[in-house]
Amino acid sequence: MDAIRRHSMLIIFLGGLVVTLAMGLRHGFGLFLEPMSSELGWGRGVFAFALALQNLLWGLSQPFAGAIADRYGAARVVVAGGALYALGLLFMGMSESALGMTLSAGVLIGLGLSGTTFSVILGAVGRAVAPEKRSMAMGIVSAAGSFGQFAMLPGTLGLMGWLGWSAALLAMGAIAALMLPLGALLRDRPSAKAASDISLGAALNEASNHRGFWLLCLGFFVCGFQVVFIGVHLPGYLFDSGIAVQVGSTVLALVGLFNIFGTYIAGWLGGRHSKPRLLTWLYLIRGVVITLFLIAPLSPTSAYLFGIAMGLLWLSTVPLTNGIVASVFGVQHLSMLGGIVFLFHQLGSFMGVWLGGYLYDLHGDYAVVWNIAILLSVVAAALHWFISERPVSRPAPAEAEA
Repeated sequence: MDAIRRHSMLIIFLGGLVVTLAMGLRHGFGLFLEPMSSELGWGRGVFAFALALQNLLWGLSQPFAGAIADRYGAARVVVAGGALYALGLLFMGMSESALGMTLSAGVLIGLGLSGTTFSVILGAVGRAVAPEKRSMAMGIVSAAGSFGQFAMLPGTLGLMGWLGWSAALLAMGAIAALMLPLGALLRDRPSAKAASDISLGAALNEASNHRGFWLLCLGFFVCGFQVVFIGVHLPGYLFDSGIAVQVGSTVLALVGLFNIFGTYIAGWLGGRHSKPRLLTWLYLIRGVVITLFLIAPLSPTSAYLFGIAMGLLWLSTVPLTNGIVASVFGVQHLSMLGGIVFLFHQLGSFMGVWLGGYLYDLHGDYAVVWNIAILLSVVAAALHWFISERPVSRPAPAEAEA
């Protein structure tokens, strides 16, 4: 029992470190929007498209990365993802054209993120811990990603001030390379074969015919739309309103800091209350917070309060959403099924970051996208209300063979 507990703690610790690096580095990308767009003569749409493509490829490749991790373990997936992530940052720092930006920040980093973030890591964690502790363990690892957002954002801003944006990205690439040895140590154990196991095709068929699975996917689309739009475009929104860029970076740091508490509390609550109901309230509160931010007079203080409130709600969806997938379908194909749900999150991310840049270039402000984000909060709240986390009923092995 002690060996099992030590193995579980090691998976949580190493997985938390990988997610800390992957999410911490990614969280600072919005700080590069203004300096890169201005120095290289791009509209904001070029930068926004590259990050939109990053989120789209991250989502499209996530089910495949998850399926490989379910079958062979997370270690090799994390190592490959970390290598792509590091190369993407290095080439992003050397980009001088829209094509270079798209291939580095969009393609390489997008593929790298699919191997180093939540679906792969939380799948490993879900297999390593007991069912009654699963939601809490996922909350702890998600909180580690939040800590990375808080701790690494000031460092990213400091690197930019010290080295300039290009050399800062090269330094971030070196930091990303630390995920390779961490990933190599992440020796999770794919679920042992059991009589009740189902094939990958059967798992896909089961999920595709489950109404709650699709409602969960659509709800996670909203999460992606909101958090990536805010994460990338909020510094520019504040800068346009005459607020110093340091305020924008501080707001994103506050998001990361309070996200630590939000994700941990969400994981804790998910082990004690209905996860779909918790998600309903979470999305409703998000809509209220965004509305209050827009109608209140804009100032550094209101921006800081917005960062604190959004931080509590930011990645709180992750342990709850993955916890529902594990509760309903089990852990055998958790990384793959969680990856499909995450694909919808990234489709939302693509729309949020791209629409933010496109409509800004078209209208000169972000008003339309803010209003869409509020409306989607109401939609997501309604969708989650109708989700059940009751496990699917499968025929016993003898019945299946009959």
